[in-house]
Amino acid sequence: MGYRDVAKVGLGGPVGSGKTALVRRLVPKLVEEGYEVGVIANDIMTQEDADVFRESFADLIPEDLVEGVETGACPHTGIREDPSMNLAAIDEFTERHPDLDVVLIESGGDNLAATFNPELADYFLFIISVAEGEDIPRKRGPGVTQADLLVVNKTDLAPYVDADLEVIDRDATAVRDGEPFVFTDCKSGEGIDAVLEHVEREVLFA
Repeated sequence: MGYRDVAKVGLGGPVGSGKTALVRRLVPKLVEEGYEVGVIANDIMTQEDADVFRESFADLIPEDLVEGVETGACPHTGIREDPSMNLAAIDEFTERHPDLDVVLIESGGDNLAATFNPELADYFLFIISVAEGEDIPRKRGPGVTQADLLVVNKTDLAPYVDADLEVIDRDATAVRDGEPFVFTDCKSGEGIDAVLEHVEREVLFA
């Protein structure tokens, strides 16, 4: 078995949008549904997110199914231009765990262009935070417009940053051209089931 035989879900978005929190919410739900899950965290030169995942999932998934990929450059390079390090990590996962069902691949970035190479991700989530401003969808970044699923996170902060969720909903509807998006609050868990439903329907049940 190789990396082409396991479902691969990319999660990208700006720093602080809540990607790590979303992964921490999704993995327990996937495990509860009976899936064997691997997790990869991309960063320039640290294992910080991977260490968070190892600690968070210590009782859920084997430690060797969590990997930190240190890209040595902008993490976008490792998920878009040259995904070889990520694909090698997935191959190692599948060699050790032949029954692996899905790998979540998380990568940060400081802009709206964190898109995934189609060889690396079968399905791509782009996460933004309402705290970044209600005009984020209108800026039409590649992540916002090209993602299979747009996740608008941290809805609980909207009242504190003068973000109008109705405006975000309207603009996301316009720029997404019929493609799905969901609102989430990873702190409370609101909207996580909707994200899971999209992933299962489009990737795991496909």
